[in-house]
Parts: sequence; C-alpha cells; structure tokens
Amino acid sequence: MTEDAGREWPKLEPIRTGIRGRCPRCGKGHLFQGFLKLRSHCESCGLSYDFADPADGPAFFVICFGCVPSVIFALMLQILYDPPFWVHLFTTLPILLLTCVLPLRPLKGWLVCSQFFYKAREGRLAAPWTPFAGGAEVPAPTQFLDR
Repeated sequence: MTEDAGREWPKLEPIRTGIRGRCPRCGKGHLFQGFLKLRSHCESCGLSYDFADPADGPAFFVICFGCVPSVIFALMLQILYDPPFWVHLFTTLPILLLTCVLPLRPLKGWLVCSQFFYKAREGRLAAPWTPFAGGAEVPAPTQFLDR
C-alpha cells in the first residue's frame, strides 16, 4: 500500500475502469475480491473503498434490461411453440444466466467507479434546518386546534 497524499491522479472514466473491475483512482488495482465482493482497499494505490455503496443498483439494471426480456422470451417460446421441458433447459436457462448473472460484476464496478468519479455521497444540508426561517419558535399543536 503506497498511498501518496500529495500525488495528482489522472481522471479515469468510470465506464473503462468499472467494467474491467479496476480501481477508480489509479486504474491498476483490483476492485473485487470475489465475484461481487468489494475489496477493502486498492492494493496498488491504497484507496479505501469505504465510499462505495452501489446498493441494489446493479440488480435493478439487470432485472430491467436482462431478466425481463429473457422471461418474455421464455414465455413467448412456451406460448407459441409449447416445447418440451428440455428445450427450455438448452435455450431459456443459458439466456437467463447470460443476461442476469454475467452483467452484475461489470455494472457494480461501473457504479462504484462512478461514485468515486462524481464524488457521490449521502445528501447533507449546508446549514442546520429550522422550520419557520429565522429560528422563530414553533407553535404548540394546541394553538392550531383551538380555532
């Protein structure tokens, strides 16, 4: 781990680093420890991946753009041709696996690298929020009910 605080890092496009599963800062280190598990940090530049929270983003995209068309294909195949079960094993199952499992890793990498590139994080208020601007007192609820 050779973290260099004063070093200038190149701006790497999230689509290129994320799909390949590379570090969003240096582009050399690996992003994943297993198939979908993120590493704790980059072994090349030392960037901590604590900022990364893709949540259900990759699964959402895969469901919308992979699963739905694959299931529609399977249903249409069944409705139009009523094939035996083994036909689904050799056509529908591989299509489902190709469109639902394989895209998860590149999509997760892309989302993590996009979070780093665009400095995405939880929303925060710039100043403490006060109802009734100027810090005026909040009226008691009974004042509204007495009318």
